[in-house]
Amino acid sequence: QVHLVESGGGLVQPGGSQRLSCAASGGSLSRYNMGWFRQAPGKEREIVARISRYGDITDYAGAVKGRFTISRDNIKNTVYLQMNSLKPEDTAVYYCAADPSFVTASSHYWGQGTQVTVSS
Repeated sequence: QVHLVESGGGLVQPGGSQRLSCAASGGSLSRYNMGWFRQAPGKEREIVARISRYGDITDYAGAVKGRFTISRDNIKNTVYLQMNSLKPEDTAVYYCAADPSFVTASSHYWGQGTQVTVSS
């Protein structure tokens, strides 16, 4: 069973950048496809980005494509989300998820989330 812990959230100004990390323990991250999701107040959790086990396949939600980059380091057992050109509508709690199959909102393994607030 893998345990996930997100970090790197905080307050950032519009147009700024932030990098989130998701550190895994209790299992090799290379066994899992990984994803970043986010949930804003009053809204459903939504997919932000996914990455395959070895990082060769990625996909992004339309709202973040070209601004966010998902990556992973299986030696460090960590997945990253680099967020650039941040907008106020990116404000949300960001979660990472792991799944031996396709990552969805129903995936079994989740972190506790990290708050990202984009505001001047």
